[in-house]
Amino acid sequence: MPWIYLALAILFETIGTTALKASDGLTRLAPSLLVILAYGLSFALLAQVLRVIPVGIAYAIWSGLGIVFIALIGWLVFAQRLDGAALAGIALIIAGILVINLFSDATPH
Repeated sequence: MPWIYLALAILFETIGTTALKASDGLTRLAPSLLVILAYGLSFALLAQVLRVIPVGIAYAIWSGLGIVFIALIGWLVFAQRLDGAALAGIALIIAGILVINLFSDATPH
């Protein structure tokens, strides 16, 4: 169950960050409210995850996948450019998350 909560926390963090961009500096009401709701849900779920998964591991996965998803949303939705260095960095983040999950004894499997 903690992995499902972590996936949902990442989803809500991604929604919150996307809404943050759409809020235009928190000047638009609906996206601003979505930011508060999505981040609140994300942190509440992450707090439950931290009961089982060590904070360093959970946060690395939460923030790493959030970065990857937001970069892709920026590219697809907001037409933001990803150059070679950005793509290489994203690949390294994904590789790091895979190493943690596949080889680390610090995560419950």
